Amino acid sequence: MDEMYLLNVEGVKKKILHGGRGELPQFKDGSKLTFHFQTLKDDFERTVIDDSRQAGIPMEIIVGKLFKIEVWETLLTSMRIGEVAEFWCDAIVDDPSSYKRDTWAMNKEEKLSAVPVLHSEGNRLVLLKRYQEAAAKYQEAVICLRNVQAKEKPWAEDWLSLEKLITPLVLNYCQCQLELGEYYEVLEHTTDLLQKNNENVKAYFKRAKAHAAVWNEKEAREDFLRVAQLDPSLGAAVKKELRLLGERMREKHVEDRQRYQGLFQQPQLKGATEGKGQLGGDGNAGAGHSWPLKSFAFPAWIFLFVPASQPAPGEGYLLNTDSPT
Repeated sequence: MDEMYLLNVEGVKKKILHGGRGELPQFKDGSKLTFHFQTLKDDFERTVIDDSRQAGIPMEIIVGKLFKIEVWETLLTSMRIGEVAEFWCDAIVDDPSSYKRDTWAMNKEEKLSAVPVLHSEGNRLVLLKRYQEAAAKYQEAVICLRNVQAKEKPWAEDWLSLEKLITPLVLNYCQCQLELGEYYEVLEHTTDLLQKNNENVKAYFKRAKAHAAVWNEKEAREDFLRVAQLDPSLGAAVKKELRLLGERMREKHVEDRQRYQGLFQQPQLKGATEGKGQLGGDGNAGAGHSWPLKSFAFPAWIFLFVPASQPAPGEGYLLNTDSPT
């Protein structure tokens, strides 16, 4: 087939090279499209700018997610399953060496070369206290290495070598998350590191900080003590963190006690202390009804004795209780 089609998009033409199967699909938002592609210059040599088959990984986009090259969604949703087509798009295309390729489009060597650059950029952003951006750099570097590592045999020499490169990046990412207050994410990633290496001092330390931040006192103390055990030179730092943890926990206990103390202090009913006008001369609540109720306060305990029968609707018990100390 060599017919040329217009797609009702300015500057875009289509030629079907191989027909697909069935009717044109109705791609709904959220549909995932998986495909291979080549990007070529429209010159005499048809210079190849990018080729997903050389990278060894097909491209994927999600319909409706505003992929950064928006015209791709227009092109792909015009195709049937199995179709091969060629599109002409008016565009300004830079030399492949002049733009940054996405991680998914990199081959193994390109990914490994990108890692130290991303690591350095992350460190620079941390110094500027731009933790969100720094975390994104570390995360991208980890993704590069994980993609390469996925093709290696787990726990083999090459796999372990890549894991050694991944670990400091994950720790740096966790430090950024600590600064951003994402404590549970820190707990997840540090625990994963410790499952692979239970002597990682930095992972224990960062996990302890995260536990302390979410009031997991027991777990925080255990991790801090493990740090001191593995690296005695950090004993002073651990002692300081344990002191701060103790202070924070004491403050929290005081705040909690003050907050919940009011739950045990019931207000007296209006007129309860005004004499016979509200209480009968014998101290029983109400006129014509006798509801004996006594309260004995002991240090830290309250004993309440209530009548076996129930009050009539609209009536209730007068509770005079002392709050525990």
